[in-house]
Amino acid sequence: MTKTTHSTLLNSGLSLVASLVLAACFFAACSNGEKALAPAVNDSIVRPMMTSTGVSTLISDSGVIRYKIIAEQWDVYDRLDTSKWAFEKGVYLEKYDNLMRIDAKVKADTAYYYDKLKLWDLRGHVDIMNIKGEKFNTEQLFWDQAKEQVYSDRFIRIQQIDKILTGYGFTSNQQFTDYIIHNTAGIFPVEDAPQDSVRTDSIHS
Repeated sequence: MTKTTHSTLLNSGLSLVASLVLAACFFAACSNGEKALAPAVNDSIVRPMMTSTGVSTLISDSGVIRYKIIAEQWDVYDRLDTSKWAFEKGVYLEKYDNLMRIDAKVKADTAYYYDKLKLWDLRGHVDIMNIKGEKFNTEQLFWDQAKEQVYSDRFIRIQQIDKILTGYGFTSNQQFTDYIIHNTAGIFPVEDAPQDSVRTDSIHS
């Protein structure tokens, strides 16, 4: 009687241990599966669909060349809700008129172009020079090609031939020839401009 009971308990114990081992293996497998799948899902979102280095290319719209892009690296993301081009190592742009003449030059530390929206987001040290030689400096600038408008809500500095304008908030046409500063902070003759407002960065690539 005692022997039979011992055998039954032993068998029950082995069954319980086996069940626990199987359960542990099952959860371990699920856990490992989650660790393997998560990076794959994240990578498909974060990684660019295409990366190009040493870029120098012309961009056209409706068969007309609109501008030139020069960049150290160009990443294209097409798996996001809003697809974009990323230039996180800097970008230099030359904008052309209908006769292929340069009417504006733009240089930025970082830039993103939302191709479906036709919207540029330029960041960092953003330097522009228009056809008249006027220079614009700001920390962030949006170029809306669909609306043919450029704008910023950041501090803006504009160096004209004889004076320097500073302020906050800025709107302009795409050629940077018809513009307005929304909140003017100061107007100075070039020779009297505060030293910290003078930028000497070259706009050329």
